[in-house]
Amino acid sequence: MAGANDWLKDSFRTEFDKQASALGRFNLAIFGKTGVGKSTLINAIFGEEVARTGIGEPVTRGSHLYLDRIGHLGIVDTQGVEIGKNSKEILTDLNEVIKNSRKLPQSEQIHVAWYCVRGMDRRFEDTEADFVRRLSELGLPVILVLTQVPRSPDGRFHPDAVMLAEQITARRLPIVGDRVFMTYAKPDEFHGQSAYGLSEVLDATFRVAPEGVHGALIAAQEIDLERKAKEAHRLIGIAVTSAGAAAATPIPFSDATLLVPIQLGMMARIAQLYKIKFDKAALMAIVSTTAATQIGRATFTGLLKMVPGAGTIVGGAIGAGVATTFTFAMGEAWLKVCQQVHAGKLGGIDGALDNDQLRDAFLDEFKKRLGRKPKDSVSTR
Repeated sequence: MAGANDWLKDSFRTEFDKQASALGRFNLAIFGKTGVGKSTLINAIFGEEVARTGIGEPVTRGSHLYLDRIGHLGIVDTQGVEIGKNSKEILTDLNEVIKNSRKLPQSEQIHVAWYCVRGMDRRFEDTEADFVRRLSELGLPVILVLTQVPRSPDGRFHPDAVMLAEQITARRLPIVGDRVFMTYAKPDEFHGQSAYGLSEVLDATFRVAPEGVHGALIAAQEIDLERKAKEAHRLIGIAVTSAGAAAATPIPFSDATLLVPIQLGMMARIAQLYKIKFDKAALMAIVSTTAATQIGRATFTGLLKMVPGAGTIVGGAIGAGVATTFTFAMGEAWLKVCQQVHAGKLGGIDGALDNDQLRDAFLDEFKKRLGRKPKDSVSTR
């Protein structure tokens, strides 16, 4: 058993790394004066661990720009320099980075810029407007965000922020949607302010980011779980189609040499959508696939009768019907446990995974997707 688990972990590692490379990285450049709340905005959309107290490495030697790589997200930011005072140096560095990155893979390029202004500052200076224009001239879509904008219980923005937004739009700057985005990133219970505006900023970012980095952006962001689930279902559909074409044995991870990489690749990609690190994902994969294999072997003959057009066993392999059914069931069950792990469920007191809970959650969904009624005693939803 240990040998099989080691093989599975090694195989999963191969697919995990392969899918990580294929997913790539979404790179966001974020600008604005000191204290406008850039870190708070980034953390609110991409997760609390993203905007750390430290800063990344310089994009080039002596540069005023720094790059943090966090999973499938890259954050390009400034350090110790001010928009207005140091705009020329920043833009010179940025121009060099963009020019050089055009020769590199898409995951190494800068895709979108956010320019942040504190909503209650009441001023948007000429130097800031010039900076935004130059960003656009460099080929970056610019999303202009007003941060920390108070909003009344009935949804009215603070009049000072409304006036500032009108001043900015009157300049007819080359900004996404020809509008500014009002936001309040971190709830303030003391003042009764809830967070808002984040989804609108994220949606605008998706609209202007290259399609090739959408997968990385879906994985990086933390506020649109429906978008994550939709992408996961798309990946399951691709795997199901591939499994049908392979028409391999339906029992996962036995001798299905064609089916194994399809299923492992699907599982690895979905795990990364939910930011599940390799060690935890590998443990989840071992528990889940062991359970699926046991169920598969126990119901092999029954599945031939259950799946229309499955055909007959020939040389240990059966038709595409059973292969696709198993892959679909595994994908949906794996998605369910990834969602629960991402939500902080299926763990013990110390935060470690509870293998029994994990196995039960997987089997509950797996049997349901195979058309079998789960045990009444198993309920993790």
